[in-house]
Amino acid sequence: MLFLYLEPSEKGSSVQFLSHTLCFGTCSCCHILLVLHRFSHEVVRGLMEAREEDVTEEGINYVAMRNLFVREAREAMDVKVEKKTRTKQVRESMDEWSEFRKKMNPDSLTHPPEFIVKPRGQTVWEGKTVKLHCTVAGWPKPRMAWYKNNVLIDAKAHPEKYTAESNYNMHSLEIKNCDFLDTAKYHVSALNVKGEASSVANIVIKSRYLSLFFHILFPPSLHSLSCLLHPEHGVTFETTIIDKFEVAFGREGETMSLGCTVIIYPTVKKYQPEVVWYRNSVPLKPSKWVHTHWSGERATLTLIHLNKEDEGMYTLRINTKSGFDSYSAYVFVRDADVEVEGVPVAPLDVRCHDANKDYVVVTWKQPAVEGSSSILGYYIDRCEVGTHHWAQCNDTPVKYARFPVTGLVEGRSYIFRVRALNKAGVSRPSRVSEAVVAMDPSDRARLRAGPSAPWTGMIKFTEEDSTVGVVPGEPTDVVVTEATKSYVVLAWKPPVQRGHEGVMYYIEKCMSGTDTWQRVNTGMPVKSPRFALFDLAEGKSYSFRVRCCNSAGVGEPSESTGDITVGDKLDLPSAPGNPVATRNTDTSVVVFWAASKDVKHLAGYYIECSVVGTDDWVPCNNKPVKQTRFVCHGLTTGANLVFRVKAVNAAGYSQSSSNSDAVVVQAAISIPGKPSGVTLLEAVKDYMVLGWTAPANNGGADVRGYFVDYRTVKGGVVGKWHELNHQALTTTSYKAENLKENVFYQFQVRAMNMAGVSKASLPSAALECKEWTITVPGAPVGLHVLEVRDTSVVVLWEPPVFNGRTPVNGYYLDIKEASAGSDGWKAVHEKANKMKYMKVTGLKAGTSYVFHVRAQNLAGVGKPSAALGPILAQTRPGTKEIYVDVDDNGVISMIFECSEMKEGSEFVWSKNYQAITDTSRLTIISEKGKTRAIFNSPSLEDLGTFSCVVTNTDGISSSYTLTEEGLKRLLDISHEHKFPVIPFKSQMAMDLLEKGRVRFWTQLEKYTSDCQVEYVFNDVIITQGKKYTMNFDKSTGIIEMFMDSLEVTDEGTFTFNLVDGKAKGTTSLVLIGDDKCVSETVFCCLSAGPHFVEYLDFTVTPACDVLLKCKIGNVKRETEIIWSKDAIEIAEDDEDSQKIEMKDGELTFNIGKISKQDAGVYEVFLRDERGKDKSTFNLTDAGKVYCSLFECLLFIELDLIMLQFQSMRTLALLDVCVPCLFIRDGKIAASERVKSGVTGEQLWLKINEPTEKDKGKYTMDVFDGKDGVKRVFDLSGKDRARVVGGLPDVVAIQEGKSLNLTGNVWGEPQPEVCWMKNDRELLSDDRYKLKFEAGKFASITIASVTTADSGKYALVVKNKYGTEAGEFTVSVYNPDDEDSKEEKKD
Repeated sequence: MLFLYLEPSEKGSSVQFLSHTLCFGTCSCCHILLVLHRFSHEVVRGLMEAREEDVTEEGINYVAMRNLFVREAREAMDVKVEKKTRTKQVRESMDEWSEFRKKMNPDSLTHPPEFIVKPRGQTVWEGKTVKLHCTVAGWPKPRMAWYKNNVLIDAKAHPEKYTAESNYNMHSLEIKNCDFLDTAKYHVSALNVKGEASSVANIVIKSRYLSLFFHILFPPSLHSLSCLLHPEHGVTFETTIIDKFEVAFGREGETMSLGCTVIIYPTVKKYQPEVVWYRNSVPLKPSKWVHTHWSGERATLTLIHLNKEDEGMYTLRINTKSGFDSYSAYVFVRDADVEVEGVPVAPLDVRCHDANKDYVVVTWKQPAVEGSSSILGYYIDRCEVGTHHWAQCNDTPVKYARFPVTGLVEGRSYIFRVRALNKAGVSRPSRVSEAVVAMDPSDRARLRAGPSAPWTGMIKFTEEDSTVGVVPGEPTDVVVTEATKSYVVLAWKPPVQRGHEGVMYYIEKCMSGTDTWQRVNTGMPVKSPRFALFDLAEGKSYSFRVRCCNSAGVGEPSESTGDITVGDKLDLPSAPGNPVATRNTDTSVVVFWAASKDVKHLAGYYIECSVVGTDDWVPCNNKPVKQTRFVCHGLTTGANLVFRVKAVNAAGYSQSSSNSDAVVVQAAISIPGKPSGVTLLEAVKDYMVLGWTAPANNGGADVRGYFVDYRTVKGGVVGKWHELNHQALTTTSYKAENLKENVFYQFQVRAMNMAGVSKASLPSAALECKEWTITVPGAPVGLHVLEVRDTSVVVLWEPPVFNGRTPVNGYYLDIKEASAGSDGWKAVHEKANKMKYMKVTGLKAGTSYVFHVRAQNLAGVGKPSAALGPILAQTRPGTKEIYVDVDDNGVISMIFECSEMKEGSEFVWSKNYQAITDTSRLTIISEKGKTRAIFNSPSLEDLGTFSCVVTNTDGISSSYTLTEEGLKRLLDISHEHKFPVIPFKSQMAMDLLEKGRVRFWTQLEKYTSDCQVEYVFNDVIITQGKKYTMNFDKSTGIIEMFMDSLEVTDEGTFTFNLVDGKAKGTTSLVLIGDDKCVSETVFCCLSAGPHFVEYLDFTVTPACDVLLKCKIGNVKRETEIIWSKDAIEIAEDDEDSQKIEMKDGELTFNIGKISKQDAGVYEVFLRDERGKDKSTFNLTDAGKVYCSLFECLLFIELDLIMLQFQSMRTLALLDVCVPCLFIRDGKIAASERVKSGVTGEQLWLKINEPTEKDKGKYTMDVFDGKDGVKRVFDLSGKDRARVVGGLPDVVAIQEGKSLNLTGNVWGEPQPEVCWMKNDRELLSDDRYKLKFEAGKFASITIASVTTADSGKYALVVKNKYGTEAGEFTVSVYNPDDEDSKEEKKD
């Protein structure tokens, strides 16, 4: 056998090695084995950059083996060949292996960095090159960094200046072309997971030309070059991060981008900083889930398909050669919506550990939300890389968040995912794990090593006796690494004696109390020194041992593990300590708690919150955190919450901690900001009045007062500050007394709230205590804003302290954009405003503005106030306005809500921005975040602008202006609410059903489930029984009442009375029998067969024909309809049958002009197999019929009566068809002026030259000796509007002439008059002069008519009794056109 050993060329360096085993050849007498150990700088670098948690156990084992061979190789440098027997070789191999096992403990291999050779200081002339060297030992290999005056040196950014190298633990920094600026302290730092070490070297660069100059110019005690020279070579970069990403909230499956704008000054061409993103202090590398981008100005991080693993603190770090700048914010990832209500959410952070040839341990973390019930266990799925087939690894859910997966195929790669299970179902799968290869750890280490470096050293050759094979020895250190109720995991170390081929293992178990050993894996031995045993009886004790095997046979068993009881070895964590919640911001709370005691393998903590008074707990984080402090973001401002914490490890969740004390979500209180704008408001001989602006930031609590300090100024020299007031001021002005005349003073102001006193404002200018003699008023004070919105703001102020010679009589408000210069001021209004407030509208959203106010008196306008602003025109998110509500009792109130109430916040109402002094008008009720201002007795006295301000907030306010029109509308609504009426979609109606049933029904439009109905007939309540059936369908609002049959006794009024709380409603229907028709229906007799809907009756047509008619229902083709007169059937061939018609269920018999021959009894019969019905009409009573006929005729003909004034002023009644008499307060006698007569069928009355005495009621009495009828006609002067004359039918007028027409108008009351042309109304203007004089004469004048004026005109008069139009035609002609037409004819 041939062994090749390699030794480092320098014994002082701690050199890392890799080994490769190559078989050059075999023969029957010997085996030659070549073992190479070579340097690999790339592998060392990879191991150096790995995190501590990524340093796997198998990698450390391999390094131990390599270092063992290295130490042996140091004993010799020459190549020696030595021949050994097989027995001797086996014995030496066992000794070497035993030595190797002793050094397998990782704790003995890893150690902190140590400087073997430190860099030393140097002094050189400028222009030379300096090289610093050092040698560092440590494992894992340390990361090296060079610093100049504590500033990191970026050698890659300045290759022309620096060169940094690291070769086999030899490190160097080369500084080229040195100058004075390179004189500095140089630090070198070595860092690995075990610790840090550093060393310092001083470099001094001497100048041949400037050395003498420095000694002459500066004394030796002052010319320390390190103080005079620039701290670093080249440019010093200043980094500023703006447009920062805020705390972000995403949901699983979404894509999120985080970004910041980075400004680096100065700008150097082609220089790019190092941009690094971190999550929970771990650098992020680009992957399919993480994308990074640097545009030169903006750094962007994009998270693809968010998962809960992405939750955490994200940090952007910008590294330059001058230092670094960073910014951090938390990202929360909420669970995606579950597909089935109550199932748990997906587990997270699935990882693979301890991978071997056919075995891997999969771990995960429990989710924050278990669903509607506790999690029963988890399913683990695996998928071979390159396929899409997922296979479930366990049939029974496992409770632990750790599971050994066996049965893998060596050399193949797998990914894993996990699903949670509870009583409601299975969750969505987690994000898949990173791919893992099923292979031996040593093989994995060799694959990571890569190509080897050149080698030097000695080669040792050994020879052995040829043998067939060696049976492997027994494994050692068999232990149980994991034990749960579901499985037990064994681990052991391979045997020292294993032969020249690989070994496999058989596992055996023995139940406690027996001597029978049973082989567990009878089918196939395992290749990995790990094995998971399932299907063990919980609570039973077992012993385990392992045997090795190869082609030579099965070795002896290992020592027994001893009795192992099957059960959980890992306990649930204990409950965390009591949490303490404190205010942080308006949407976040900081929670502290004590860590769980004696917890093993802690995965972290979950924090939950709940609104006080509820039991609905919501997770604050979806990824467990290990620290005992957490900031819960995304909370609702003003919410009153409690918090609790639970710990989690692989065994499961702990009990929740006790609830914290309730905390309101609002910003923590701090001291206020500094006041500003200290100005002089008035000056007298011995006192000065000062004013200032309140701080923009009140620290989350109302400013309770101010303190003023002063100092004297003499000749530019200022004195010490002294306090002016010992008791806090409540206003933003102060009268500083007991000052000296003609002395200059400076003042500063401090604000105070419940948290403390702020820093002092900037000192005012030097102000002289000298009496003012100006006549105009001083500057207004106390400027502040309310109701800041996107397009408007309300500015308020207080009067100036100094009024001037006369009182202030108005104010002017000026505005400018904050970015504009001093010339950008504009007046908001033209006329002086007498109020001390003004609402400014028309602002641009997102623009900042500055305001100031000037006061005015009779002498003029004073100087402007201190500027207020900048004020950003932007509506705060969540801003609510005051709204008016009218409750069910008709009470009118104004309501304002605020979700950002803080401790001590109050609602303050005002009218016209002044305190409300008359408390009798309003009643204020405030509770929690809502206030209501109730009008006690709304009236015109309440008109105005009502505003509400929330104290102890950042100016939250709103207003509502109550106008007269708005008040009337609210009063109407109030009346409707006080006396509500149930609205109906339709009033009560009646339907005729089969078998004689009747349905009364109505439908409601608006009602509640409490609506009740009372059924009434003729003021008597009826109930459900044999005759009546009631139903109220509250889903449709239909109310029904069914009556089985309709009888004569059912004549009367049916009513539905409804009561719905305070609201009431009533609907009625009246049924009256005989031949009358009242209300909405008539009394009917119904049957199951054909029947009459309306019985036989008569009517008179406009032609004075008598028409018998009736309506029938429920008829078919087979139904017989028979007419008869005096019991004689009218046959189809009779002449009278031609007078019978049927249309749309209506039968008619046209008698025509009635005569005595038509007297008789008329009957109609309906008959078929379903039943029959009959209707009769009696025309034998001539008097009654005659009178009824004349009554109908008079109803028709009276509409044709007209009053008409003709040119002879004659009053006539026309078109009355029967002989009659006219009477006015007695019988009218014939005379020359009043005449009457009959012409054919017309009777007339003529009154010539009517006078006022002719007014009155005229009666027409028709009498035939038995019966009669009277009609009255009123000529008292109240009549419908009429055009009684004055207008021609046609007007022909020459073009260019003027047209003037006057129409006579009659009507009482006086009619309205309008003129129409071609059906369009004319209006009086320069062309058409329209007049209406004395209520009788309407005139139209058209000056200089044209052909366009031709058309159809009408004078339309109208009053409440009627409307009439007098029409005429206007034709405008041109004489020239007429002459030309005549010439053409000739």
